[in-house]
Amino acid sequence: METQIAAQLRDFISSAYLFGDNSRMPADDDSLLETGILDSTGVLELIEFLEDRYGIAVEDTETVPANLGSIAGITRFVLLKSAQAAGAA
Repeated sequence: METQIAAQLRDFISSAYLFGDNSRMPADDDSLLETGILDSTGVLELIEFLEDRYGIAVEDTETVPANLGSIAGITRFVLLKSAQAAGAA
């Protein structure tokens, strides 16, 4: 599941922010903000993608670099939120 989510995130980042230029794809632990991939508008687009794709709700308090700052961080966040949603169901 983790590998699948990371791959889906890379595909989304490639099409939405890199316009298919995968040579600019950051490593999974690189900051998407510091590398210039994401800006404040990009974060909002990312949140919309996560909510639509994975059926999770991203709260304002969760929009921190640890959760949304890197591909690895986003992957962990999606897994955690998905597990919480499954536990609540």
